[in-house]
Amino acid sequence: MKSKTKICIVLLAFCLLVGPLVGPLGALTAAAAPPEGIVTPVYLEGQEVLAGECLRMDGVTYVPLRKFCALFGATDISWNGWTKTATVSSKSLLMTVRTGNLYIEANGRYFYTVRAVCNRSGSLYVPIRPLARAFALELRWDAAANAVSLSRTGQSAAAPADYDADTLYWLSRIISAEARGECLEGQIAVGNVVYNRVASAEFPNTVWGVIFDRKYGTQFSPVSFGTIYDTPSASAVIAAKICMEGYSLSDKALYFVNPRLATSTWIQRARPYLFTIGNHQFYA
Repeated sequence: MKSKTKICIVLLAFCLLVGPLVGPLGALTAAAAPPEGIVTPVYLEGQEVLAGECLRMDGVTYVPLRKFCALFGATDISWNGWTKTATVSSKSLLMTVRTGNLYIEANGRYFYTVRAVCNRSGSLYVPIRPLARAFALELRWDAAANAVSLSRTGQSAAAPADYDADTLYWLSRIISAEARGECLEGQIAVGNVVYNRVASAEFPNTVWGVIFDRKYGTQFSPVSFGTIYDTPSASAVIAAKICMEGYSLSDKALYFVNPRLATSTWIQRARPYLFTIGNHQFYA
């Protein structure tokens, strides 16, 4: 009897120890998995393609990479398990897609995916908008039908990269100097501020002019500190190219500030607040 009692006590103690671990482990597994998707129709020239396989996840329509590429004759796809990267090759396209990335590279150009590339049951799923740009397709979202419509433009793939060297040089450097260590979205937002100023009548009309603008004093502290001349990080170069492709988180953001480092509160007091990404607050 005493033996049975000891066994029960040991089992109870084990359950108490193990029990609390089950929840977090289960939650970790669920968080690591891709979100559940809603089947979303995709039409190419009016005909549905990949029926039942295109999913809307977290507000973004995803498609299976291999099958989507095959629709346009790009069937040469290799997989690097070490880097978790797929390479798609055809006569007119060289594209790399990496699990977890927020962009794809197509013919040397960088297209933002908004949501991360993910793996679902062994298949790489990629947001459809950047893929449409890679294959030079026009994309339209039909809100009434909750469907995506694609149409060919006459080109088989995106034109090769032709980024203006001077713009890329300075834009990547200001992004790196101001937002090194921030997430890619935060770095893109800094680049957007520069471009929004270029488009505004209140500021100079070139990237270089905006960065070195001294009309109301130095606009960007890296110009004063000299860090604007440092070699930019790889992620800052990618963020700059994404901005140069026309992607914008906001066409209103004209200012940003790191409140922990700022020596003045003028922006917070005088400008309308928009959003915060990482350590930066953005203002109109």
